[in-house]
Amino acid sequence: MPRSKRLLAALLFVTLGAVVGAQQVRVTPLALAERVLVSFEVPDAFTDEMRASIESGLNTSFTYDVELRRGTTLWVDRLISSARVSATVQFDNLTRLYQVTVTHDGRVEQTQVTPDEGEVRALATAFHRLPLFGTRGLEPNAEYYVRVRARTSPTSHWSLVPWERASLLGSARFTFIPR
Repeated sequence: MPRSKRLLAALLFVTLGAVVGAQQVRVTPLALAERVLVSFEVPDAFTDEMRASIESGLNTSFTYDVELRRGTTLWVDRLISSARVSATVQFDNLTRLYQVTVTHDGRVEQTQVTPDEGEVRALATAFHRLPLFGTRGLEPNAEYYVRVRARTSPTSHWSLVPWERASLLGSARFTFIPR
């Protein structure tokens, strides 16, 4: 293989490895009697690039696609249910206030106005005990997992790959034990 192709392949490998390994989604499911509560956070999602996008006045969104799945041995894992959680941040340059709107499956759950960037970071990147899924239809003593895919917009990155580098991904398994 010519030296230039090896160099390009090594650069592509390092670049993709840095993107995949740099950030992750931490997921914690909790199955109760009638609901599966999901907590997740993406501590590295509020980057300098996202901060600049927000402070420029652009509507900036953090979108999380959450799936409840059951693994199978011979086929593709079975999707039980899915939900979308998003946090949209709008910064008003005149008042120096942030407005954060959190939605679950398109329904507004919370709107908060604050001057504190740290509070905005917490509202947009950390969610605790969201009642996203019901337990009706889950098989007792079976293993399930919750997968969260996180993405942001607008994206202003340049990529060598021709598809969308969606996202950060995280998952956690649990065994459903009815009470």
